[in-house]
Amino acid sequence: MISVLLPAKRFIRSAQRALAAAVTLVLTAALPAASAGGREYWLPPLESPLQVSGEYRPPPTPYASGHRGIDLPAAPGDGARAPVAGTVSFVGRVADRHVLSIRVDSRTVVSFEPLEQAGNGLAEGDAVARGQAIGQVAGGGHCLAECLHLGVRVDDAYVNPLQYFYSRPVLLPW
Repeated sequence: MISVLLPAKRFIRSAQRALAAAVTLVLTAALPAASAGGREYWLPPLESPLQVSGEYRPPPTPYASGHRGIDLPAAPGDGARAPVAGTVSFVGRVADRHVLSIRVDSRTVVSFEPLEQAGNGLAEGDAVARGQAIGQVAGGGHCLAECLHLGVRVDDAYVNPLQYFYSRPVLLPW
């Protein structure tokens, strides 16, 4: 009997922690942009609060498989906006998908795909304001359901994009 109860308690505790983390993430994403250490948090690139349907999974080696970004649930035609100000560094097709990349600073680049009308007439070198329209979500891509894929590179290495949208949640003990 005890061996049956212990896994159930572990499951309940894990579920409670997961629920607390989910609530924290949703509440934090709904907050206006804040500043931490002088860095302003990015806007969600879609009009809805930030939701993630595919999480970042770094590859074990640079050329191994992984998921080098996050997927945001979106329908074809949904408008995408720049989460942060920067300069367009790429507009074009990669692996038969429309891609737009924005250089945020000398080290950081954020990329979006698939976008129809990628760039909304933007060209490489154009300045992009925080919140400016950058294109519309296209169909296709790698998601099982439709999505907008967002990747961030720092010094040419992919990093978890979520760190730019909100601070790390602090979970309090029960």
